[in-house]
Amino acid sequence: MLPTDVTLPPLDDLLATARVVTLPLVTRFRGIELREAMLLEGPNGWTEFSPFTDYGDDEASHWLAAAVDFGWAPTHPLLRESVRVNATLPAVAPGEVAHILDRFPGCRTVKIKVADFGQVLADDVARVAVARQYLGPEGRIRIDANAGWTVDEAEKAIHALAGFDLEYVEQPCATVEDLAQVRQRVKYMGIPIAADESVRKAADPLAVARAGAADILVIKAQPLGGITAALAIIAKAGLPAVVSSALDTSVGISMGLHLAAAIPQLEFDCGLATASLLAMDVTDAPLLPVDGQLSVQRITPSTALLASQAATADRTNWWLARLERCYELLR
Repeated sequence: MLPTDVTLPPLDDLLATARVVTLPLVTRFRGIELREAMLLEGPNGWTEFSPFTDYGDDEASHWLAAAVDFGWAPTHPLLRESVRVNATLPAVAPGEVAHILDRFPGCRTVKIKVADFGQVLADDVARVAVARQYLGPEGRIRIDANAGWTVDEAEKAIHALAGFDLEYVEQPCATVEDLAQVRQRVKYMGIPIAADESVRKAADPLAVARAGAADILVIKAQPLGGITAALAIIAKAGLPAVVSSALDTSVGISMGLHLAAAIPQLEFDCGLATASLLAMDVTDAPLLPVDGQLSVQRITPSTALLASQAATADRTNWWLARLERCYELLR
């Protein structure tokens, strides 16, 4: 799980620098209002271990491998100094769209969450319509269903939303087989299908490419075990990649930026502007888009913010225990 050219550092080294933070979100996202994360400092600088709290240790251990890769492994050559990024629009009411998108200055692309629990297709259409009006005809709109549709529901929804000139549809259904069906049903419309969960949560992240079930891969550094592992997946898959974050702090986002900067061909704007969704970050200079771009850099957390946003003692102990369990799995 770890790159062959990096040795797992001693557990005591990880524990010595571990800091756990709890950060409020601007608006509810992925069903949460607070984002917890653990930050670690390695020889390369600060890195992040922040699997969502409902993930089991097997899955979370990939995130620890990513933290070690970014903090301790040899670095990869950077092919670009900045990365174009998209805005991210949660499943908010139409009246909130402009308020959220104003936080992403200069972004020409927006990813819109659809198929949210408790909402119906009409809610998605209304939200996408307002976003299209906000962006204008030249803006790019991609939608993300987070595997929330059946094949028939996905086909119906894509038909209903196609008039808004979709760039692609991300993870409309849960399984690789269903993705392949949707892709075939809407192929005549010229709307590509992107895979996210079918890559980052799969036992075999290349299965979706081999099955011809997607046109684009959404790649997240932490869930895939780090930059080294993600670059290998991209190379083997032979499909265009969109690098995205996992609602990370700016430290974790910097990992994604280094991944994006190391990919030879980067055809799409990346989903790395999600620090805009945090009401508080761990740095006084969070990675917020300027003219729709983020500069590729490492982030050193603010001592004051690490203190003011520190998790409670109970939550810190929970994360430290989780770190130790995941470390044993990596060993």
